[in-house]
Amino acid sequence: MAQSADATIADRAQAKELDTVVVTATRRAEPLKDVPISITAVSQEELDAKGIVGYEGMAQVTPGVVLNRASANFNNFTARGIATNGYNANLQSTVAVYIDELPISANGNSTVLDPSLFDVERVEFLRGPQGTLFGSGSLAGALRILTHAPNPDAFEASFLADVGVAGSDALRQRYNAMVNLPLAKDTLALRVVAFSRDEEGYIDNLGTGTRNANKLESLGGRATLLWQPNEDLSAQFRVSREESKPEDSSLVNPALGKDKRYSDRPDMFSGTMTNYNLTVGYQFDGAKLTSSSTWSDYESLFNVDLAGTYNQAFAFGLDGPGENRTFVQEMRLVSDTDGPLDWVLGGFYLKRDRDVYFGYRSNEEYLAASGITGLPDEYYLKYHTYDYTKEQALFGQLTYHFSDDFWATAGMRYGSIQAQGFTREGGYSSDYLNLAYLCSFYSVCGSPVTITPVAAAVGAKARETGPSWRFSASWRPTPSVTTYAAVATGFRAPVVNARAGATSTIDPDDLTIPYGAESDKLISYELGMKGRWLQGRLAANLALYYIDWKDIQVQANRVSDSVQFATNIGGAYSRGLEFELMAMPNMDWTFTLNGSFNKAKVDSLTTEEAAFSGAVMGARLAGPEFNASLTANYAFDLPRNALGNASLAVVYVGDYPGSFPNVPGKPGTVSPTYDWTDAYTVVNANVSAEFGKYTVGLYAENLFDDRSINYVHPEAFLDGRYGVVRPRTWGVRVGYRF
Repeated sequence: MAQSADATIADRAQAKELDTVVVTATRRAEPLKDVPISITAVSQEELDAKGIVGYEGMAQVTPGVVLNRASANFNNFTARGIATNGYNANLQSTVAVYIDELPISANGNSTVLDPSLFDVERVEFLRGPQGTLFGSGSLAGALRILTHAPNPDAFEASFLADVGVAGSDALRQRYNAMVNLPLAKDTLALRVVAFSRDEEGYIDNLGTGTRNANKLESLGGRATLLWQPNEDLSAQFRVSREESKPEDSSLVNPALGKDKRYSDRPDMFSGTMTNYNLTVGYQFDGAKLTSSSTWSDYESLFNVDLAGTYNQAFAFGLDGPGENRTFVQEMRLVSDTDGPLDWVLGGFYLKRDRDVYFGYRSNEEYLAASGITGLPDEYYLKYHTYDYTKEQALFGQLTYHFSDDFWATAGMRYGSIQAQGFTREGGYSSDYLNLAYLCSFYSVCGSPVTITPVAAAVGAKARETGPSWRFSASWRPTPSVTTYAAVATGFRAPVVNARAGATSTIDPDDLTIPYGAESDKLISYELGMKGRWLQGRLAANLALYYIDWKDIQVQANRVSDSVQFATNIGGAYSRGLEFELMAMPNMDWTFTLNGSFNKAKVDSLTTEEAAFSGAVMGARLAGPEFNASLTANYAFDLPRNALGNASLAVVYVGDYPGSFPNVPGKPGTVSPTYDWTDAYTVVNANVSAEFGKYTVGLYAENLFDDRSINYVHPEAFLDGRYGVVRPRTWGVRVGYRF
């Protein structure tokens, strides 16, 4: 993959002077080596050099983290093994995802866009609970995407084109551009970024008869206006928009053949996200005030063929378009004195409204063949749900430096979260599933449906109030080594079930949907060490942790009709070791080894909880016991003052289960959808040359074409439930920077 000379120089400088790596994980700019948190920080230069354009690449370079990606725009991270399955249906993710000040991670059963990582200042992956400063959803960590601010002092422009071929004939095109315009020297600037992705598919859908069905088209951009009339005041207004439209899912059914899937129509997980942000900063004497206001509108399309539940015997699908409207306000006052005490004080408010228009469908062909009549159209069940979430909190953090080599930090967040769901009036239900079952399995066909109106309903209101806290102590025994011990808590928002109280029309004795799930709780104990030796040419970051997770929010499925709901079960533990090692024997060679050992299992469970969830005592959670990446990078000189670079990266991810083993509601019965991912190894290689302002590079991703299963969907309704590693991709990258 292409790597510019600037990237090579930056990598060398970082290797020699690790204390120049600055992060804002504690809401203040601090050297990475002094922050008592396990953090992977990746600059834009490193993103370009490693070909990272989205979540998948970040997971590969972050120890202890895997990306559960059912398809494009269907993303959930697992960090330190804290996940019950890779889907998180109806649940908030265990890893919070932020773009600047906006938390974009939503419920696991809604599409979550894979944003373009071009012209960002830095990406930070904070591992371990981050509830004190980053709120709910940061149960196991937080991913922060920090974009570049405009530069009022100079004109800047850059362009990056990436053209490759995946598999035998799937053309991949990615184009990115940036221009920075200083409108008034030192005071006013505009920065505009645009990107486009056009990626042909490599999976065939036998149901629709479409070859290379999982094509992806994505485009978007952002514009940021910066105004700083003096040294103390600055205001930044940003507008961003991204439209991502995959034409079909990437999940496959291996029983149908290599890269084959089946659905009566394309499964759609598309989304459009529009964000507006106003950030104002004012520098007081001894402290900086930051106010960030964000308005976000997210429209998603979630269309799936559910007929796998009944082995494709009859038409059964869901169209679920939805819209999230979110407002986030945060204010922080951060000290910047030279004294022994550092502090952060802040307030946070979030309001999210969500509308989903559920339409469960048959199709015209099946209705005609079965003789089932009486539906107004192909939909046999329609209802419109609305739910809201409010989160408000006050937070603070104090750090006291007892000496230059010993300091302690204490932080707390006290807040409340409210959630409530509603069903709008105007929908209807029917007994279509019963009639279709009788027709397809017992040849009793030709019956008219009975339609029942769906009445408006007000769901139970869930509310949680309480603290989240963090305490750490840091000690520098020698100038080259920093150690720390930390204890921290995390939490997720309570969940309300849209169909609480509903019984099954197929089996009245089946489970009644409960009102929802309370917040789960987590406490983490961590010991860490960050060291650098030989003038920064040898470095190591180590973290040893133990996590106690209680009242776990889980997804359960009702057996008779696969209706999903959220509930709580007992507890689990996760313990492990993370490591990041770097060696630079000379100015040309750099070696990095990152990895994690983890063991995470259920350790507390009642008989009733096992029946609801399908869990068993000792069940593995949905994360690998070992994952690692090894990268070797060689920089060399070329004629005419050009710079060359070559690198080889090997990424290994161990196997793990996609869900709990048993059928919810049937204790002791192993679920037919229970399965494990494969252990797999991906090798990436690149070579590049930089000529002045231009960079040209060749790359190979998944060099040995490992097509292992890297995701297992936990639910029965999909015919194709397996994600596979993207096929070998060859390509060229061409970059320009003014």
